[in-house]
Amino acid sequence: MAPTINIPVYSDALVVLGTAGVVIPLVRYLGLNPVLGYLGAGALLGPLGLGSFIDKLPFLYWFTVVDAKNVSGIAELGVVFLLFLIGLELSYDRLLSMRRLVFGLGGSQVVITSCLLSLIIAWTGQAPSVAVILGACLALSSTAIVLEILAAHGELPTGAGRASFSILLAQDLAVIPILIFVSIIGSNTEGSLATNIGITLAHAAMAIALIVLVGRVVLRPLFRLVGSMESLELLTAAVLFVIIGTGVLAAVEGLSMALGAFVAGLLLAETEYRKAVEAIVEPFKGLLLGIFFFTVGMTIDVREIARDPLTILALVSGLIAFKAAIIIALSKAFGQSWRVAIETGFLLGPGGEFAFVAIGLAKSLGLIDPVLSSFVLAVTSLTMVLIPALSAAARQINSRMEPPKKIDATLKAAPREQHKHAIVVGHGRVGKVVTSFLKEHNIPYIATDRDAASVTEERKNGHEVYFGDATHAAFMKACGIMEAAAVIVTVGSHSNVDAIVLGVRKLRADVLIVARARDTEHARHLYAIGVTDAVPETVEASLQISEAALVGLGIPAGYVIASVHEKRDQFRAELRDAAKEDVRQRAKSKRSATQK
Repeated sequence: MAPTINIPVYSDALVVLGTAGVVIPLVRYLGLNPVLGYLGAGALLGPLGLGSFIDKLPFLYWFTVVDAKNVSGIAELGVVFLLFLIGLELSYDRLLSMRRLVFGLGGSQVVITSCLLSLIIAWTGQAPSVAVILGACLALSSTAIVLEILAAHGELPTGAGRASFSILLAQDLAVIPILIFVSIIGSNTEGSLATNIGITLAHAAMAIALIVLVGRVVLRPLFRLVGSMESLELLTAAVLFVIIGTGVLAAVEGLSMALGAFVAGLLLAETEYRKAVEAIVEPFKGLLLGIFFFTVGMTIDVREIARDPLTILALVSGLIAFKAAIIIALSKAFGQSWRVAIETGFLLGPGGEFAFVAIGLAKSLGLIDPVLSSFVLAVTSLTMVLIPALSAAARQINSRMEPPKKIDATLKAAPREQHKHAIVVGHGRVGKVVTSFLKEHNIPYIATDRDAASVTEERKNGHEVYFGDATHAAFMKACGIMEAAAVIVTVGSHSNVDAIVLGVRKLRADVLIVARARDTEHARHLYAIGVTDAVPETVEASLQISEAALVGLGIPAGYVIASVHEKRDQFRAELRDAAKEDVRQRAKSKRSATQK
């Protein structure tokens, strides 16, 4: 007897996965934002889109989502992973250096916009609790779309990029109290609102304290143990266990899973495992967040828009203009230029993805009427669709204004590692010498090593080293390989050096690669596979011995150093020429074999 399966669940999951595998690559090929692709696909293939015609066209059953609940559980994990990565991106130093913009500019934007929008919504006749929830939700902007647009145009290091990042960071931090507030209002427990708030905050404090306590005691030893196994599968399992485990722990205390994951990300942000964890989570986050946006798209009722298009259009325009005006005014008040203020206002004027999370939670708790919820989400989604066009409009306006000014000194803390840095792979005896020279000459660098015990010991000694395997492309991307000026490979293993060099060359054909080689034969091989410069240990040892001997025999030191440099250049030229000849011979042999 054939086993029975839940066909609707699998059918709906296949539609979502098919969207990720087919539609999104097409959207990227057309140069569109993938988030907008997921939103559009969800609206088209959801129960309110083509799914509403299943009764008349039964074949659509296999091409549409029948029930949003079938994929909602997976979609919720997308938000959990997003907040975990936001926590992972934070650090106390970064918050401290950006406190004026994050808590000043960003905090002011959240509070002022939320209050004013709440008053306007209450004036239309909505209940105070509904007005506060909608006002707070509409005050938020889209972290996912805005940061991707800024990154695509190389604007993250600019004034507008950093100001936008600061406000988005403040908004992301505000999501947690918003979700807690919605949960309190919808709890229907006896007693006054103040009592319920106090009880909920106490539960939240206990849950966070428990997560922090367990995290500080368990996380480092856990990852040190798993890292020593040198197994990517075990490390991936450990990361997923921490994210979902802390999320469940927070949910048990009546909080959102996203809050628990956010705290876990904060705890791991200051550890040596941050880069490795980021590399592991990124693919999961991308897919799960895509599913989340797909489910968000399914809540968009095109018929709602068609019923009253003028009202929808007026609200979309009004919301963007209202929020943009507040952000521009606040940006100027915090000393930003008109260029920065205008671009930041245009980017953050539309709504954001967390509005769907909070409004969806309020709807499930019966706090917001489903018709009102659908209407507000339709407005929010349309504003998000306009973000790329608004970004282009802001750049067009700024191009006609004064030339860009220098970045404000308060914006020096980048949301990611600074560009043009060096990546030092291996922090053993050779790697330590290399990093000491880089530090002496004020060259920014990131040091990595795959020995968990060694990394832990080095960090205790004050060295900033990250655990991870440089042969994995995702880890190197997390270390900023796409913006790096150089990769310096100091590991001693022949096969590891080759794998690292080949992997780096696939990612960056132009980056400087300096690699340690065992001997001249290995150096010649490294030149053949793409290193810029190979340093054979046997050659360097012979040169150093020769230098010491000649100086000891009375030859002037300056002359000896010059002759050693000349001999080194001679060896280097010979090795490069030999490597080129090897490549030519292999190509010739391959052509001959093909012709036969």
